Amino acid sequence: MEEKKKKVGFNIIKSDPTDGHKGYGKGALSLDNVSPVIIDVEAGEAEIDVGAMHARSAVEKGIKFLAVKEDVPNGKPYWLVWVTVDRDERGPYYAGVTACEMTVDREIRRGYKSLPEHVNRMDKSIKRHIIVDHMDEKSKKVLADFLRAHNEVLWNNSSEELKKGLSAE
Repeated sequence: MEEKKKKVGFNIIKSDPTDGHKGYGKGALSLDNVSPVIIDVEAGEAEIDVGAMHARSAVEKGIKFLAVKEDVPNGKPYWLVWVTVDRDERGPYYAGVTACEMTVDREIRRGYKSLPEHVNRMDKSIKRHIIVDHMDEKSKKVLADFLRAHNEVLWNNSSEELKKGLSAE
């Protein structure tokens, strides 16, 4: 029997669990609206991989990550992009988009990534920042095309800062 693989989408906004009270948890950041997108730079492909929320994406599995990029000289380049979705009067939009560098050498089962950078960029995405200027042009286009194709409404409602940052318009 053939099973259809469930297509993973962006997490869409849920109601605020702290609505109505000002007690414990008020002001805490929620991961409900954040989705990780992995960009394979060489292949020019992007996909949502929820496993990346806990460093368990298909790219990261079985890899020991080192903190020094030079220790993985033949690493294949990837971008981990944290995408936060929010809603305003126009409707849902891509609110925070931040990219982190990562390299993986499957042959030696080693990779490079800066864990503090990944955590801080996820935090910045949740706080509605756009940090994509350090990405290569090809990857920016891949990300822009992916976000637009994934949901045109979200893309159209997104800020000019995001569209300009990805040189999409």
